[in-house]
Amino acid sequence: MIRSMTAFARKDARGDWGTLTCEIRTVNHRYLEPSFRLPEAFRELESRFREELRKGLKRGKVDISMRLQSAENEVQSFEINEEIAKAVNEAANHVNRMLDNPAHISALDIMRWPGVMSLPEQDYSEAQTAAAELFAETVVELVSVREREGERLRPLFEDRLATMSKLVSEVRERMPELLAAQEQALRDRFEKAKVELEPERVAQEMVMLAQKSDVAEELDRLDAHVSEVTETLQGDDAIGRRLDFLMQELNREANTLSSKSIDAAVTRAAVDLKVLIEQMREQVQNLE
Repeated sequence: MIRSMTAFARKDARGDWGTLTCEIRTVNHRYLEPSFRLPEAFRELESRFREELRKGLKRGKVDISMRLQSAENEVQSFEINEEIAKAVNEAANHVNRMLDNPAHISALDIMRWPGVMSLPEQDYSEAQTAAAELFAETVVELVSVREREGERLRPLFEDRLATMSKLVSEVRERMPELLAAQEQALRDRFEKAKVELEPERVAQEMVMLAQKSDVAEELDRLDAHVSEVTETLQGDDAIGRRLDFLMQELNREANTLSSKSIDAAVTRAAVDLKVLIEQMREQVQNLE
């Protein structure tokens, strides 16, 4: 299964506690790097979320955002610390008695004093349970999106690989003809220079020419790497890193083929191979 590292998933959940929204965005990255933005009530769930994420993803920079909107009919009553409020009031009155022009202290002034007014602690246990379930569902959806995005690239790889195999086959078929033409060209140069054709000298020159222009090994390795890429695309594990390595190997063989070229057609084939490899490499960078 081919999986893209670029994807987006969003899920919502509703309950008596309000509305939960979970969004996950991923882009390509060498390793798995999650970043969380969670409500304070869900901070303790982060380690659990990380474990859940590792079950579904192997690589990618992952941005996770979760929002909780309390139910509209939920009215929270404030708690008043009467002892602190009385102490603040008494202290203010005491100071006022010391002043020539005392200022009146209002109830709002007292309520603003730290510790006088607070919200009661809420029970988020149900919301946390829902958040854990919602996150797991969002990860499943994200993996599904990554797989769909990745599978859209399969025809691109298959088309390029087929074209590469055809190019390699064409070069392989032409090599005997090219070597024969090179041998004849060598004989023509000897005759033009009016050099006596010594069989041993011709044999030595042909051996040197054959060694310099022998690309059979490069063609064999290109075929092997194409087969390896094709097989890797059928795997179920994360394949991005292996494909990236294979693209490097393919490019190395294409460069060697180009450097050993003894014919314009072989040079064009090598250039075409490098173009196809680069097209695949650009897409491989985004695969898990």
